Amino acid sequence: MKYARLTKEQLEELHPEFTNFLATQSIDKKEWDELKNNKPEVALQEIDVFSDLIWDRALTNVKFVDHFSKNHIFLFKCYDDYLESLVVKTSNPEVDFFTSEGIEWLSENIFTDAIEIQKGKKTVNELRNESIFEIIQNGGVISKGDLFSKLITLLNLA
Repeated sequence: MKYARLTKEQLEELHPEFTNFLATQSIDKKEWDELKNNKPEVALQEIDVFSDLIWDRALTNVKFVDHFSKNHIFLFKCYDDYLESLVVKTSNPEVDFFTSEGIEWLSENIFTDAIEIQKGKKTVNELRNESIFEIIQNGGVISKGDLFSKLITLLNLA
């Protein structure tokens, strides 16, 4: 399994897609019920394959991921073969980027010595989706890229 098994709630939400997936595996409702009852490990394998398909489709469409911690912000723009990153770090231990006050403080202090911004690039090639998934598993959140785009423009980093 490349990613993570979908939760029961996620599977329920994707019920029509899962039904179609099972149909492509030539598994009807009766056979699925038999698998769940008599061969639960095989049923879980089917769920795992479906989960990977769903994750792959979702991750392929991801363009930006944001990851906040108390004193760092990691912003990623996701291309087909590389991830571009902006890392915002503050030396002020009282700032908390998890709060709106912390983000406001950032906007007021962006050009001071209390802020360090680094730009990076990581080649990912065929591991693109797995790399994005790892960021998400570690607390990253799929975003529209607003903060990334604003910082690039503000700092003339394009």
